[in-house]
Amino acid sequence: MMHLNVMKSGRSTLRTALLASVLVPVLSSAVLAFDTRARAAYVIDQGTNTVLLSKNAETPLPPASMSKLMTLYVAFEAVRDGLLSMEERLPVSQHAMSYKGSTMFLDTQDRVKVADLLRGIIVLSGNDACVVIAEALSSDGTEAGFARLMTRRAREMGMMDSTFTNSNGWPDPGHRMSARDLAILANRLIEDFPEFYPMFAEREFEFDGRAPSNVRNRNPLLRLDIGADGLKTGHTEEAGYGLVGSAKQGDRRVVFVLSGLDTTRTRAEEAESIVNWSFRQFAKKTIARKGQAVEQAEVWMGNAPTVGLVPNEDIEILLPALSGDEVKAEVVYTGPITAPIQAGQQLAELVVHPTDLPEMRIPLVAQQDVATGGFPVRVMTAARILITRFLSGPEGTL
Repeated sequence: MMHLNVMKSGRSTLRTALLASVLVPVLSSAVLAFDTRARAAYVIDQGTNTVLLSKNAETPLPPASMSKLMTLYVAFEAVRDGLLSMEERLPVSQHAMSYKGSTMFLDTQDRVKVADLLRGIIVLSGNDACVVIAEALSSDGTEAGFARLMTRRAREMGMMDSTFTNSNGWPDPGHRMSARDLAILANRLIEDFPEFYPMFAEREFEFDGRAPSNVRNRNPLLRLDIGADGLKTGHTEEAGYGLVGSAKQGDRRVVFVLSGLDTTRTRAEEAESIVNWSFRQFAKKTIARKGQAVEQAEVWMGNAPTVGLVPNEDIEILLPALSGDEVKAEVVYTGPITAPIQAGQQLAELVVHPTDLPEMRIPLVAQQDVATGGFPVRVMTAARILITRFLSGPEGTL
């Protein structure tokens, strides 16, 4: 564990309610910057929520087939909630069959298992498969109705720069997603559906032998042995070449989005470089342990003079891999803290100052109960107040 050089600001009036779970520290552009060729890019370390790269990340852009991830998320929810089953067979409409581009070559005579449709979307990027799912789940049985459901669900998930007009990313002026929203979506797919996520690492899917030219996953990273296990490529003339990817090495996972690249080769090169850069240039380090006191805070009118300030969980932060072994931090609280105090009560913040990175604020809680002191404590406290005021003069305060 790294050494934490802690300063105490016990009488500070600074108090915030910022929770560790919503911390999203962003690297400054001067720190180990990656000069991407993508029109938009977003890279995040999943475990620490540290944004490693952000370029035009909140700009709504045509997402092409990467927006199929939203169709998949809604479909996974439907399976989880019992609205669909993996073995259920769905009909193929004329509208679904009419889509060109990347397809499963479905026709209106087919009734296709949901499991095959999902793999057809993930591995084969089937435009037609998306529509079959969409029409099955739409409240009005139409793809347009499903697109409205996608938009509404995206807003509920915090994806405020996303609007859908279809289920598969077919070019449309109103169909847009930002790189940041795609990263949010990828992260939710990984965390919410671990039972389905392994499908994103499948390299081939042969559906019924009818499309031998379209059986391989287009994700260029899956064959490189760098921990890549998802998620989805995309390409249209307007959008360029894009990729929503994720890779895991050891206990770290990186999620990234690239959009607007010129060629498949550039997409493959850029994605591999992003993964290597993310894991080689940064390391996750523990700076404090759950339940171990970072500092002792002074207590007022309690049966103990101090209370330990502890984190609720191990504090792990991402730092440049070649940084030193010491991290500067300060404990900030309004003190002395008046008893009674309950174990687990938030009392302070640990403000961490990593070298060349933005500060992080992490809540600290009481390590143990501290009850109100008895009569002797109150007498001694009152005497101390009187002595302090006497020594300070008529205008003095504690």
